[in-house]
Amino acid sequence: MKDALLEQHTASIDSYLKEIRPPKMFLSKQKETELTERQRNLLSGLGKLFNGGFANLTMAEIAKELNCSLRTLYSLAPSKEQLVLIVIERNLWARGRTAMSAISPNMQPLKAIRTYLQAANVAAANTTEAFARDLQTVPSAQKLIEDHNSYLISITRRLLDIAIENGEIGNVDTAAIARLMAGIGRDFSRPEVIGSLRSSPKEAADEALDLILAGLTSQSE
Repeated sequence: MKDALLEQHTASIDSYLKEIRPPKMFLSKQKETELTERQRNLLSGLGKLFNGGFANLTMAEIAKELNCSLRTLYSLAPSKEQLVLIVIERNLWARGRTAMSAISPNMQPLKAIRTYLQAANVAAANTTEAFARDLQTVPSAQKLIEDHNSYLISITRRLLDIAIENGEIGNVDTAAIARLMAGIGRDFSRPEVIGSLRSSPKEAADEALDLILAGLTSQSE
């Protein structure tokens, strides 16, 4: 009976997750598809430029660093703040799509959680202290990151709920555990934390995730 229940849930993991609504896009899908190759290259360049910090950069300085005109830069966004939001969102959505595609329908829930969150933690891999510090001064960017993190939490909680139903873990507070697990990458990317880590934010987040998953598994044994 237990095997039949496990097969029923693991076979439909993807359908369970599709019920969860993703965060609203700041840059619409239509606008994204309308970007020229030149604009995409500029956005990639912006990501690298902002890694060194962006708080003191003017639009003119950004255009100079990217070797483009102000007119071209303003065709992407009307302000530096919106440029920051676009760069962050494109990175978060790219990592999110990669994370979701890493989950196969027949995965067991805990393996799906590990696969999903480790892929999502890539967003924290190259976070620099300078970028993280300046990011804290942009409330709209913090809201965008929080919206995406809420989605990670919802996905993780749904998988934990399935894991409980399957008997893979004990009856834990999935809302609390999901918030803890899904928030590790974001918390380890804070400027006051990055410098204290012995490894990168991603490596540290992956290690912490494995410890939590090991604890959940040991409870059910």
